[in-house]
Amino acid sequence: MTNAETYEIPNRFDFGTTCPALYDDWIQHHCFDANVSPGKKPFTIVIPPPNVTGALHLGHALNNTLQDIQIRMHRMMGFEALWMPGTDHAGIATQAVVERRLKEIENKTRHDLGREKLVQRIWQWKDQYEARILGQLKSMGCSCDWRRTRFTLDERCARAVRTTFFDLFSKGLIYRGKRLVNWDTYLQTAVSDDEVFAAAVQGHFWHMQYRILSPKPGEPTHVTIATTRPETMLGDTAVAVHPHPTEALNKHEQLLRQKLSEANAKDQPAIEAQLDELATRRVELLPLLEQLADMARDGRHIHLPIVDRKIPLVVDGWAKPELGSGCVKVTPAHDPNDYDVAKRCDLPMINILNPDGTLNENGGPFAGLSMQRAREKVVAKMEELGLLLKIENREIDLKHSDRSKTPIEPFLADQWFVKMDQLAQSAMDAVTDGRVKILPPRYANGYLDWLGEKRDWPVGRQLWWGHQIPIWSKTFESPTQAASLQFQIESMSERIAGLLYVSIEEPATVHVCIKEEDRALEVKLESLGLIRQEDVLDT
Repeated sequence: MTNAETYEIPNRFDFGTTCPALYDDWIQHHCFDANVSPGKKPFTIVIPPPNVTGALHLGHALNNTLQDIQIRMHRMMGFEALWMPGTDHAGIATQAVVERRLKEIENKTRHDLGREKLVQRIWQWKDQYEARILGQLKSMGCSCDWRRTRFTLDERCARAVRTTFFDLFSKGLIYRGKRLVNWDTYLQTAVSDDEVFAAAVQGHFWHMQYRILSPKPGEPTHVTIATTRPETMLGDTAVAVHPHPTEALNKHEQLLRQKLSEANAKDQPAIEAQLDELATRRVELLPLLEQLADMARDGRHIHLPIVDRKIPLVVDGWAKPELGSGCVKVTPAHDPNDYDVAKRCDLPMINILNPDGTLNENGGPFAGLSMQRAREKVVAKMEELGLLLKIENREIDLKHSDRSKTPIEPFLADQWFVKMDQLAQSAMDAVTDGRVKILPPRYANGYLDWLGEKRDWPVGRQLWWGHQIPIWSKTFESPTQAASLQFQIESMSERIAGLLYVSIEEPATVHVCIKEEDRALEVKLESLGLIRQEDVLDT
């Protein structure tokens, strides 16, 4: 009888040695590989691809553990289980990280490098941190089919993105328009509403006056407005007053009295104070607002100081007679509510900002200054002119970019949009008719409310890292010239049938979308004077 080999059982499990060896054994035996198996039911999870901005965190560990449990359980149940791994190029986030590092280490901006060299730097960053991320996933024991690893900028993903964009564009669901967007002045790009957060900061309300032009006897000589952003007055194109101030105050009083009847004893004094203030407004302010509304309907104008511009007095429901002076300055190019007023009242929109957050030529004497410096100058000038009434301290909610953590500026810019009415409705119908179930059910209401807004989605980003928009454009002086180029392109050859789509944006801009990467076709379009859009997609 031979002596059996003996082993000493360690006091503690040696994760550092055992786990890598076990994982390597799984890989060598293709335990995680998934193949088409007609005799098995498929079960697939596409990993939420981590951004290649750095490293994984505890949230990834928790989420991937839950996915791994599901995948391993379904394998043991006989399913052909595929857990598909990959990473996300994370356009704005990754470019922001690399640009910040470039500034900190080399004191350079992306414009110092140029597009091609910056993109090369980001690819180097991607290769380094993607390897780190995939290594972290493997060290956690994630049972992904690593043969299928994808990157959201790889050739296959790029082809899918481009085909989808072409399909939407050819159906008229993608268009270019001048709209207000959330503008990140640090990254100099538009960001979506989901990439914006509000933070409470200490601010002020500046109460100022504008002079009424040619007042008649008995009419007011000035209107009073209040603003948290006095520098934007340089872009004002109107002052608005409510068309029916008395009716508006009556309605507001009814709401307050209903609220008072339903309030508990603790809240009643505050509501009663609001009613007292409303009564005071009826005596001291309402006659003036009614008079201003009549003057607005009579086509009267106001002098905008500093830039010496004549702007109209208009009537619009956005002005609330129960708030402030009852009059509001209208700055359509730098406030979303004012933008809506301008659309209703057919007002011009004057952009006073450069993409970097400094004032442009419409800033008058303050062109070239930052918004903060311009604010100081405007306040000082209004005080010098005797038009600054008072400054009120106030805490305000200020929007910030989640990417750069800098304040957001509403900015009027040409952007590419996806029409969301049909797309959002189909997604809502899938929930309301039961094809898609949201658990817990109470979250379905939030989903439907969010999609119910049906706001068009700005899909362009003024970045260099990402899927470049596959559209070539040229603007002419006349629609006839644009139509001639459209005919010329569509008649080039049968080879391009189904590969490109031509549309004309009024009055005379030709847009050509190419379905697949085709350098020869691109060169042909460029020889006709068309230039590719520089923006990348919000992906």
